[in-house]
Amino acid sequence: MHVLITGATGLIGRHLTKKLLLQSHTITVVSRSIEKARARFGDSVSYFNTLDNLKNLDNFDAVINLAGEPIADKRWTAVQKRRLCNSRWQLTAHLSKLFLDSHTPPAVFISGSAVGYYGDQGQSIVTEDESPHSEFTHTLCQRWEEEALRANSDRTRVCLLRTGVVLSTEGGALTKMLPIFKMGLGGPLGSGLQYMPWIHINDMVNAILFLLTTPKLEGPFNMVSPYPVHNELFTDLLASAIDRPHFFRTPACVIRLLMGESAVLVLGGQHALPKRLEEAGFHFEFSDLEKAFENLFPKD
Repeated sequence: MHVLITGATGLIGRHLTKKLLLQSHTITVVSRSIEKARARFGDSVSYFNTLDNLKNLDNFDAVINLAGEPIADKRWTAVQKRRLCNSRWQLTAHLSKLFLDSHTPPAVFISGSAVGYYGDQGQSIVTEDESPHSEFTHTLCQRWEEEALRANSDRTRVCLLRTGVVLSTEGGALTKMLPIFKMGLGGPLGSGLQYMPWIHINDMVNAILFLLTTPKLEGPFNMVSPYPVHNELFTDLLASAIDRPHFFRTPACVIRLLMGESAVLVLGGQHALPKRLEEAGFHFEFSDLEKAFENLFPKD
């Protein structure tokens, strides 16, 4: 299978690309920094630095779209919000147009989204059928998904990845938390009662491959473990996994002062469940958070 991937140098993209290569797929990567991408993948993949090099997608069997400005790296100023939106919407719209311009379009378009699509849902259980709350993360994800769905046709199915917190020691949210926890300064955020929908990087990659190779599947999928946990339990298990104390609770007012509107990313949450993945027969290797941490932080 010849797969076009955007966002291949990100956390998910790196692991996914390597797994696809191990399975002998042909990979073409779109990256603004070909040097950075080549440093990771060498000559085992082909490269474009822009989609402008393509007139259509006739040469590809599948497209996986994982690109986007990191959502939690900076405060949500008006400028940063536009950057977050444009980095997702414009690229995805361009890909969908290429699908429509193709005589033999790829059979599947797998495109990123996030559980932020639902907004802050409190303690309510959230499946793919849940009605969203209207806030910035929903606006961001809704348009992102709409742009991807323009590629949908009787020849192309579209799968949307509503992703939670991806657990890995090689990037993502966990690596930002670790320095604080290793100093013994970690602890719950705010009330600690907000749900954290999480997924181990191995399950994330395997779930994408499952969607890629299961022709009947399309639409949105919650890319999360079947057992999300409250922030308080998450921080307790993380501290235990690395053998550190965790006495410090950060008040919500301090987080809001530091993060502004983006504080909703850590003070809000979704009790999100992977209903459609499980119904389709996908098996999680790490459904239990304690086991996931044991894998990521093996004891000597």
